[in-house]
Amino acid sequence: HVQLVESGGDSVQDGGSLRLSCAASGDDFSSYCMGWSRQAPGNEFELVSSIAPDGSRWYADSVQGRFTISRNVLPERLSLRMTRLKPEDTGMYYCAADGGLSDCSSSFQDYEYNFWGRGTQVTVS
Repeated sequence: HVQLVESGGDSVQDGGSLRLSCAASGDDFSSYCMGWSRQAPGNEFELVSSIAPDGSRWYADSVQGRFTISRNVLPERLSLRMTRLKPEDTGMYYCAADGGLSDCSSSFQDYEYNFWGRGTQVTVS
């Protein structure tokens, strides 16, 4: 039973920084693709970043150069370091994962990840 639990969301000022974490349990995640998405009230669901087992990364243009995704094995933990935050970064941030995918970034952008957390709120003002 795969479980993803996000943490680290907070309210910060424009230009501030945050680090989000996602604790993964219930399987061996060493071969999983993992990623972060977000949604603000009234806005569309937006893909933010993904990371493959080999460490290759994809970022949305809106966060490129400001956000850094990373993963740790044993314990399996996905992180998102967010810097130079803007009000438009406000939203609920969700962790996602799936195994058995051949192309993590393409699958992420095609919304093919099957496991999702409940989210952690980030507010930038």
